[in-house]
Amino acid sequence: QVQLVESGGGLVQAGGSLRLSCAASGRTFSNYAMGWFRQAPGKEREFVARIRGNGSDTRVADSVKGRFTISRDNAKNTGYLQMNSLKPEDTAVYYCAASSRIVPTIAREYDYWGQGTQVTVSS
Repeated sequence: QVQLVESGGGLVQAGGSLRLSCAASGRTFSNYAMGWFRQAPGKEREFVARIRGNGSDTRVADSVKGRFTISRDNAKNTGYLQMNSLKPEDTAVYYCAASSRIVPTIAREYDYWGQGTQVTVSS
């Protein structure tokens, strides 16, 4: 089992920045790819970014490319999502997830999920 706890969400004005953290416990964190997803009210869950277990490869959604950066520190068992130039449409609950697949491509390929952290961007 892997337990994931997100933090760092909050209320920010458009154009501002937040850094989300995902603290992992349980099994060896570096054995798992990590992803970030978000879900806005009335919308489906949306892929945001993912990073391989060793941090060698990352991918971000087109909607956040150039503004969001995913990273991880395996020594601290923590993943991060740096969010810059935030827009009101980024408002959502953000979830981190861990996958035993080397390169997960869809949400159902993630094995473990955190409880989510709310990000609200005001205009």
